[in-house]
Formats: sequence, structure tokens, C-alpha cells
Amino acid sequence: MLLTNLELAFRAASVALLLVLAVSLLSDFRNVLAARLGAAFALGSAAHAASYSVGVSSLVAGWHAPLIALSTGNIVVFWLFTRALFDDEFRLCWWHGLIWLAVTAFSLVGCLWIAPGGNVRISVTVVNLIVLGFIALAVAQTINSWSADLVERRRNVRVFIVCAAALYGGLNALLQILVAGSAGDVANTINAGVLACIVAAIACAMMRVDGADLVSTSAPAILAQPATVDESADQKLIDALMRLMADERVYRQENITIGALAGRLKIPEYRLRRLINQRLGYRNFNVFLNNHRIEEAKAALADPTQAEVPVITIAMDAGFQSLGPFNRAFKAVTGVTPTEYRRLKVNAV
Repeated sequence: MLLTNLELAFRAASVALLLVLAVSLLSDFRNVLAARLGAAFALGSAAHAASYSVGVSSLVAGWHAPLIALSTGNIVVFWLFTRALFDDEFRLCWWHGLIWLAVTAFSLVGCLWIAPGGNVRISVTVVNLIVLGFIALAVAQTINSWSADLVERRRNVRVFIVCAAALYGGLNALLQILVAGSAGDVANTINAGVLACIVAAIACAMMRVDGADLVSTSAPAILAQPATVDESADQKLIDALMRLMADERVYRQENITIGALAGRLKIPEYRLRRLINQRLGYRNFNVFLNNHRIEEAKAALADPTQAEVPVITIAMDAGFQSLGPFNRAFKAVTGVTPTEYRRLKVNAV
């Protein structure tokens, strides 16, 4: 009885905290994609907290199956949340919804038909392998995009949120694959307690960072400050950085990193991050590079002498690796496609 009550208390605490996080994100940042996906992930995690148990069973109550399915589909939301959290240019597509629907539906079918039909181990193993796959995708893209984040206060918090959720989800998926039968009240109580602690830690970490820094993609205001020796030194570094961009066009280099750029300026990487973020107003290094690339592309597209040059050639000359990302980035900045921009400039002459 004590273990049962303790487990229920842990589950209730997790659900309550997750609901508060979801409401907070939606009330303050409902127009920000990362916040909406974060709220959806919190709600899916609440379904997990209410429904998850260690071990497998072929018998699942009818009311319990939808919660388990939503909990499973939440791994897709987690993957999308990490995409939006680290990529300011990420946008949802219709096929993202189809992936979520397919994973959720398969989990529901597994609970109601596959497992009761005597294939419980197959159902549980396939579902948890899917979970592990999406966790691996989320962690990989977090590692790949982490260095491009220029806002120091949010970088570590973002990584903590992703790693904590991925570690818990990954261990649970492995446990479900390996454990046969029910694991008992002790295991479920420990699991519920660990989940409550992780949710509390994530909530605490989020409260230590301004919500606008964590999920908003708008540029921060650059406050005017009295001239100081440090500011004068910063301005010299910014001038040197702009010369590298304008004269040497280093943004054209394939896979140019902020570390390589800091090396060219002979300053620590953290200082260059701070300069680009706080002095120039950029929150993402890739956006900083792409803006310079797009300015070069705009000049080329408006140049009558380059009217016959293919758009893809102009894009690759400016530093883009393929046409798709160039088209998306160009339209995000100008509001029109490169071809439309060229036509408008030609008609204006």
C-alpha cells in the first residue's frame, strides 16, 4: 500500500508540473513554434507519467491504450521539439503529422490487437526500437546544431533538457525491451520517482533562463552603452569580422564554423559568440552566415550581366550547398523566391 501511494504521488507530481509547463509556454509564447511543440511534448509526457509501467503485459484496459499510444507518439513530438529548439528556420510540414499519426496508431494497434493476440514481445520491441530511433535522431541533431547557438544563457539549458529527456526515454525503452513480464511495484515506484525528479529538474532549469531566450527566435535588443575600453576593443573585432565577410567572403567556405572564424580573428570562440549575439543581434551563427550569403545572391540576381546565370550557380557561389536551403532562406529574408526577385529587378530597370 505504501509503495502504491508513493507511486501515485510521484505520478501526480509529474503530471501537475508538466501541465503547468505546458500552460506557461502556451500563455507566454503561443506564437512561437518551439513553445507550442514544447507544450505538446509536456502534455504527451503527462500522458506517459499517467500510463507508463515497467514490464510488459498482453492485457491493456481500453481506457489505458490511448494514453499509452499518445505517450509513444510523444517521441515524435520530442524529435520535432528539438528541431525547433535549435533551428530557428525549422517549420512543420504535413508529413511530420503523418509520422506522429503512424507511430501513435501503431502503438494503439499494438495495445489493442497485436499484444492480446499473443505477440506482446514483438509489439513492445518494435515500439521501443522506434522510440530509440527518434531519440538517436534528436540527440544527433542537438549535437550538430548546438555550436551554432549564440545565446550563451540558453545553450546549456537546451542541452540539459534534451539530454535528460533522451536519457530517461532511452533507458526506459531498453528496459521495456529487456524486461519480461511485470517488474513489480518497487520498479514502478522507482521509475515514477525518477521521472518526477527529472521533470522538476527541467522545470527548475527553465526558470533560471528567460523564456524569451529559451524559445523565442526574435533578435534581442542591443542596448546603447557608454563607450569603454572593452567596447572599443569589441568594435575593432567587429570591424575585422566584417572585413573577413565583405573582402574575403569567408561565408563561402564549405562547412565554415564559428571556431574556425574565431581562429582567424585570434580570439576565443566564446568571445566571438558574444560579439555576434550581443553586438550584431544574431541568435544563430548559421543565420548570420546566410544573411551575408543572401546579400551576395541578391546583388548577383539583380545584376543584368548575370541574367543568364542559373540560380543554383549563384546560390553555390554564395556558399549554399544546395538549391532547397537557399530558396527557403532567401524567401524567409526577402518574402519572394530567387526567381521572382530576379524578375522584379529586371522589370524595375
